[in-house]
Amino acid sequence: MQVRSRQLRARLVAAAVGLATAVLGASSALAAFGQPSPWQMGMQQSVTPVMDDIVWFHDILLWTISAITAFVLLLLLIIVVRFNARANPTPSRTTHNTFVEVLWTVMPVIILVGIAVPSFRLLFLQLNMPQADMTVKATGKQWFWSYSYPDNGKFEFDSLMLQDKDRKPDQPRLLSVDNEMVVPVNKTVRMQVIGADVIHAFAVPSFGIKIDAIPGRLNETWFKATREGVYYGQCSELCGKDHAFMPIAVRVVSEQAFAAWVAQAKQKYAAQDAPTESTAVATAAEAQQTR
Repeated sequence: MQVRSRQLRARLVAAAVGLATAVLGASSALAAFGQPSPWQMGMQQSVTPVMDDIVWFHDILLWTISAITAFVLLLLLIIVVRFNARANPTPSRTTHNTFVEVLWTVMPVIILVGIAVPSFRLLFLQLNMPQADMTVKATGKQWFWSYSYPDNGKFEFDSLMLQDKDRKPDQPRLLSVDNEMVVPVNKTVRMQVIGADVIHAFAVPSFGIKIDAIPGRLNETWFKATREGVYYGQCSELCGKDHAFMPIAVRVVSEQAFAAWVAQAKQKYAAQDAPTESTAVATAAEAQQTR
């Protein structure tokens, strides 16, 4: 019996240590930018004003829901303790209470109105397009993205997922691409999104953007990245058998670095004569065979 007790205590200690390690790992993982982290429990770090508001609104709702849940649980516990058959053998014959009925009708309305105000404000911030510093057009294809820069020379390039053999140690698996979308820091970027074949969705969690890429319809959204780095996303609309292998990588750089990249991109992609969709499809098919 003592041996079993010791084994049980050892297992409990091991479980506690594992839980503590997981919590510490989660807290450290939350410090990462631009991509998901092991043991991550919350949203990715925000780098845009829109995502700042999304995170704030999420936290406010979480505390509100937690307070309501705790209040209801407290009421249930009071009812169980004070009004069970043993503690209250003669039940009350009260049928209603006007004050309580008014209270439980008015309070939810006040809570919902309080939630609606910041919700509409956030919706307006997302949908009201500010004056853009530049435009990038993203075209979703099966199964890769094509980017064009109409304000910077009208060049276009395809962005395909890197295979494991081509990745560098610091590049995340299933998220890294051969040609990243590049934008300058602290500049308002208008994103024009469209689909070439089926419905896709352009989503970058750290930017707080997610918008459908629909064939024949040009959708728009915007972001303003306030921190340099590489930020990853994925197609968020089930678009076919390789939906999970259609990542998005956005590199945010300084204005000087962006100007240098544009100069190089004009030569690089002009020399390739703007790779056609058939060429990119062939490359994607080759990548699928080696996957």
